[in-house]
Amino acid sequence: MINKPPLSTELPIPLPAPGEGKRGEAGHLGYLLRQAAAAQRLRMERALADLPITAPQFALLTMLDAYPSSSNAELARLTLLTPQTVSPMVTSLERSGLLARTPHLQHGRIQQLSLSPTGAVLLAEAKARVARLEQELAAPLAEEELLLVKRWLANLASGMEGEA
Repeated sequence: MINKPPLSTELPIPLPAPGEGKRGEAGHLGYLLRQAAAAQRLRMERALADLPITAPQFALLTMLDAYPSSSNAELARLTLLTPQTVSPMVTSLERSGLLARTPHLQHGRIQQLSLSPTGAVLLAEAKARVARLEQELAAPLAEEELLLVKRWLANLASGMEGEA
């Protein structure tokens, strides 16, 4: 027979909603960053739901648009994804006609990637939707505050670059 601890007669503490208790200003910065990132990713997934790309694919196409001729490895670094995640994504996006591969001129094994015309059209639609989300996200902030938040986040990321 297993001894079970006595049942508590105390009522459980209700879990706080996002923005309250330890999920609010009393929380740890790292947790709050993760919570905010998860909420933003969910918003993005909902905004892109009827398009044939996911939020990670959107990130990949966005970085490819910004840095054309990137390799799989470079895209993995730019999108904060692993090479093992990026490789099948690239294959899927290529099969869908959203990007194309060309051999690197000096390094035969490296494939350079670029958006296809179809990929560029789809990305433009997705970017418009995500831009609306960004505007909503930034709406409560004055321009100087937004710049400060962006600078702070960029500095956090650049401070971690050597630790990756």
